[in-house]
Amino acid sequence: HVQLVESGGGSVQAGGSLRLSCAASGYTYSSYCMGWFRQAPGKEREGVAGMRRGSDGSGSTVYPNPLKGRVTITQDTAKNTVYLDIHALTSGDTATYYCAAGSTHNIIKTLTPSLYDYWGQGTQVTVSS
Repeated sequence: HVQLVESGGGSVQAGGSLRLSCAASGYTYSSYCMGWFRQAPGKEREGVAGMRRGSDGSGSTVYPNPLKGRVTITQDTAKNTVYLDIHALTSGDTATYYCAAGSTHNIIKTLTPSLYDYWGQGTQVTVSS
């Protein structure tokens, strides 16, 4: 039984930073992908960051162009936790943030929500000016 639990959301001032965590359990694949997504009211879910871990332990990451330089996805394999760091927050970053796990082999496609098999419940991020 795969379970993803996000945490770290909250209310922050514009210009600040935030670290979101996604604790994963029950996912036993040797190669996999993880992604962070967000969804604001009335908008479609969009990819924020993606990563792929190969069976040899190699890893790669991808970010959408508008967010490059402001977001970073990292992983602590010992803790089975994936992190998302977001800097220089603006009101446009206000959304519910979700982490997801899947098995796509294409790093670019790790930003595509429909390719993921498992999702967390989401954590709310609200940025105030």
